Amino acid sequence: MCAQLNWRMSHAAEVLAEGGDIHVTLCKGQGGTAADQPMRDWHNSWQVVDMAAGAGFILSAVQPFCSKDFHGYKCTGYRSQEKPFHVEGALTHVFTKSLPFQCLGLLDVQTKLDDDWVCFQVPAVLADKMNRAFLATDAPHPVRLVNERLMAEMGKRFPLQRLENACSLLHDISSSAVLSWASDVTTVALFWIIPSSDGTSRVNPGDTETVEAFHVPALCSELLSCEVSEKGCWAQEQYASKYYLRPSLTVCCREISQRSDFFPGTLYALSGPVFRKCLISPYSMPAFHESLILYGLTKDKHGNPAQLLMEAFKNAVVSLMAPYFKDILSSSHKEPEKQGQSRQSCSISFQHHPSKGLYFMHIDVGDGNNLRVGAFAEAPDGYLSSKLDLLMLTFNLDLLTMIILGMSDWRLLWTFDERFINQFSHGELKHCHNFSIHPPSYIHDISFWVREEMSFDEVEFHTVVRDVCKEMVTSIQLLDSFQQPETSRRGLCYRMTYQSCDKALSSKQAAEFQLQLRVKLPKHLQVILR
Repeated sequence: MCAQLNWRMSHAAEVLAEGGDIHVTLCKGQGGTAADQPMRDWHNSWQVVDMAAGAGFILSAVQPFCSKDFHGYKCTGYRSQEKPFHVEGALTHVFTKSLPFQCLGLLDVQTKLDDDWVCFQVPAVLADKMNRAFLATDAPHPVRLVNERLMAEMGKRFPLQRLENACSLLHDISSSAVLSWASDVTTVALFWIIPSSDGTSRVNPGDTETVEAFHVPALCSELLSCEVSEKGCWAQEQYASKYYLRPSLTVCCREISQRSDFFPGTLYALSGPVFRKCLISPYSMPAFHESLILYGLTKDKHGNPAQLLMEAFKNAVVSLMAPYFKDILSSSHKEPEKQGQSRQSCSISFQHHPSKGLYFMHIDVGDGNNLRVGAFAEAPDGYLSSKLDLLMLTFNLDLLTMIILGMSDWRLLWTFDERFINQFSHGELKHCHNFSIHPPSYIHDISFWVREEMSFDEVEFHTVVRDVCKEMVTSIQLLDSFQQPETSRRGLCYRMTYQSCDKALSSKQAAEFQLQLRVKLPKHLQVILR
């Protein structure tokens, strides 16, 4: 039956008009999706979303089927018309065409580094996230709408000056000391880059297939050595890898504080994309939009300006979120109400982390999701300015947008499907409507040995999976870890869940991604497949 449905969907794709849809009505429980009540086991259904995905369709709506709405409808039945189909509880599944998977080529980007223009090759995992201009003037993207309204609220409380995003995409390790006290960014999270001024560029060897092992240099002024493969393709160039994609706008704070028009008592705000390697999860993103607010104070300041700034920002967030939440709690000691699918309440708090000297802003939206959306820091005395004390506030615009719009998957913010962006074309923030519902998910396992002389980088493993599988993996779970007594090799077994939020991902496509991962993983991480 499934093969027949797949065949029909494939032929329908050939004749469907642009913007058209396909309606498939199935008896109660036969669709195999969560819309069916009761829901049948997957193998005992038509597996309708998987069959449609094989033809490039996503499920966009599910409607109750009422035979009375169709004049002259008669159930034809089966077995020579002896047994009619039961139409009670039947559902009509509405499928629309999805965008295809794209194989992006290498992307070279130019940026200003010191006084020179340099070129660098963007890591493949970030190729579809460069030059998206979500924050451009009049862009209808919800991230910009959230940023504009937050800045407007902060501007009611302090004098505020917006800065153009002239901060370079690349920074060297001499400017990285600020990361140690102004953010929670670690060395492992950095995308290391080798820029070139002659029009050519190279990604850090750790992101290529030619290096046996690469030790990323620490956040210090000295470069560390690395091991290369016998091919020696990169040779001495690796020692020049002291540049990284900006992981936070805090690396720009010195440049801002040294501006001729930087005056105490005014908030200076800068917004733009930042890039970090991270573990795969619905709320962890390798690229997101960040806003930085820098506030200068004279040495003879009075009162507690740090507390005032944190309270002002928290109140600005509360004001922005109020129309979308029934109850917003400001105390971290209170628990938000049970909310199920609809978010009715949340709690907002700044939590002090003495080891880092930072205050992290958390928003607890329930369901175990206590999300860190921002950070507050005070610059060490004399670090950025000998005349002023400086306060710094950063916040993750993408994460705030997800919370406000009720989104549970960051990937939707970066979709190329215009059905997402069109929801905000009138400049209005509203609950996000998913144009792909009940997407199928697929489970695949992978096992490998880690050589005795090598350490295993979990974050790099997740980054490789992101790249090879085109961000289609939503979770990675460690199933087993053990040591082989004879060789001291470590064995690891992971379970990966494939699911798309905006594209037609079939079981065949997921299996192809898994096969590609088995080819790429040994080359990138030098592991031995089991």
